Amino acid sequence: MALERCDVEKIAHLARLGLNDGELPRITDALNSILGLVDQMQAVDTTGLPKLGDQWRSENPYRANDTAIKIGTSAYNQNCARCHGIEAISGGIAPDLRKLDNECATLSDENKKSACVKEIDEYFQNTVRKGRVRNGAVYMPPFEGTLSQEAVWSIKSYLETRREKPL
Repeated sequence: MALERCDVEKIAHLARLGLNDGELPRITDALNSILGLVDQMQAVDTTGLPKLGDQWRSENPYRANDTAIKIGTSAYNQNCARCHGIEAISGGIAPDLRKLDNECATLSDENKKSACVKEIDEYFQNTVRKGRVRNGAVYMPPFEGTLSQEAVWSIKSYLETRREKPL
């Protein structure tokens, strides 16, 4: 996302900054540099993982994949930890993702447990892709277009190593 001169003029006006025409190109470049750094910080290098294509999977294809877990650990720390907590231990701002599939762990029937895990996978990928909004307030931003399918499933693989109740 790049800011245009008119965007910076609006921002300056809203912030009540008295920028002159000579300052706008420098400020626009500086803001675009900052936005570029933010984009780089959220980028997830999924080299080493099989490509999944454009069609989103309904189940985690990287479950127990060591490469995915390593990538997911880094991706989680870059994109999720600020709200969901370091090592997925929530400080109360957002849900504790270690508990995401707790109810699945209590099921003794393997078919029901498998169906439960699949349902949680679908819920997870939908939430990450679309975000969460309640009463017009954004509780979680959407990451579709920011995180690839490979990155999302690698994060889920990492979270599965952090479960409160192992399956």
